[in-house]
Amino acid sequence: MKAFDAGFAAHIGSGATTLATCWKLTRTDGAVLGFTDHDAAMSFDGTDYLPAHGLDGAERPARLGAAVDTSEVAGVLHSDAIAEADILMGRYDGAAVEIYRVNWRNVDERTRLGRWTIGEITREDGAFRAELRSGLAALNVPKGRIYARLCDAELGDARCGMDLSGAAWRAEAVVTAIGDRYRIEVEGISGFAAGWFDLGIAAWSSGVRFGLKDRVLATERPGTEDVLSFAVPVGEWAAIGDTLVLTAGCDRTFATCRARFGNGVNFRGFPHIPGSDYVLRYPRSGTKRDGAPVVP
Repeated sequence: MKAFDAGFAAHIGSGATTLATCWKLTRTDGAVLGFTDHDAAMSFDGTDYLPAHGLDGAERPARLGAAVDTSEVAGVLHSDAIAEADILMGRYDGAAVEIYRVNWRNVDERTRLGRWTIGEITREDGAFRAELRSGLAALNVPKGRIYARLCDAELGDARCGMDLSGAAWRAEAVVTAIGDRYRIEVEGISGFAAGWFDLGIAAWSSGVRFGLKDRVLATERPGTEDVLSFAVPVGEWAAIGDTLVLTAGCDRTFATCRARFGNGVNFRGFPHIPGSDYVLRYPRSGTKRDGAPVVP
């Protein structure tokens, strides 16, 4: 049973309540937004809660055990609060949502109903519907390691150990043309070998996608221009003149780790595991099977 503080409990027990629901959204980029279903703005704990047109929350069931509690919040898309483009670009993916029940006459009388994470977001007819997942959803994330030939570290993280801040691994580029939804042309990386930024990261430093990071699938150099291909439709929001910082990529193989980065000692894969073709190979006379390491 949830316990309320004395002031809020007294207000609930009065029989004539003046309650409103407030939602505090904290995006992964650090932006904080506050909304309320009341018709006037409120402010507490340093966050302003603005009236959101058509914002409504569904019932939130509480379950015993390790089951993930889910709920949803629905609202109308409008540019001064939650824009459709921001949802499409993923700015709200994984955002934290805190839900409060507040006495709008005295905001000191309030209680936090819970903390959730935004899951799937759907859009339809100018409105959005966001799934809210409880903290138990974090238990669904796989833990531990998988024995595989490829490295399971992210290039540049603590397990990898590579310092990517040097000029050899980073470059500033400028968008010069939009090829299609998934491809853009850039200048500024002609001094690097072709394919140097394959599977790298593009961090947008200006434009509509400012602050976002996207994985570069491949780079091409058909002529004097460099073409970047992405898995997401960045071409829908990129514009000529937008700038981005590119970081070198890695295909997670031992050969690339050792030859390109000189970081074989920190390789986090198992390149000498025999493949299925070796394991299932039919025994033949004279074949050596003494348990020694099998190096491809």
